[in-house]
Amino acid sequence: MVELALFVGLGLLILILFEVRARRESRDEEARLKAEQEAKERERQNLEGECCGQHLVCERETLLQTNAEVVYYDDEELDKLAGIDANSYTDKEADQIREVFHTLQENDVTGWVRSMQLRGIQLPDDVREEALLIVRERRNR
Repeated sequence: MVELALFVGLGLLILILFEVRARRESRDEEARLKAEQEAKERERQNLEGECCGQHLVCERETLLQTNAEVVYYDDEELDKLAGIDANSYTDKEADQIREVFHTLQENDVTGWVRSMQLRGIQLPDDVREEALLIVRERRNR
């Protein structure tokens, strides 16, 4: 009888240990996903003109100047996308933005992003992330 009680107790202990481990892994995964999500949100805010506080000059001043004049980069056809959510673009529309982006010279990217913001045109996620990388690299030089 004692052996049976020890066996059951050992089984319960193992179950408890597995449950504790599973919960810890779940919390760790949730924390990792939350950190990734927060990092993506900070990048999105930075590109959209919110200052992250990590630069001597706020990105709001350099990327989004509300009194700035719209400058076109031979991309007037993109004006038809103004006010449309980037997730609602057709593949053709997103490809039009990518095509213009990939023809820009590196030193024109910041101005082009500013122009797109002033015109109310959202960038597809992949273009936005690549543009942000270029802007950050240029600032760090």
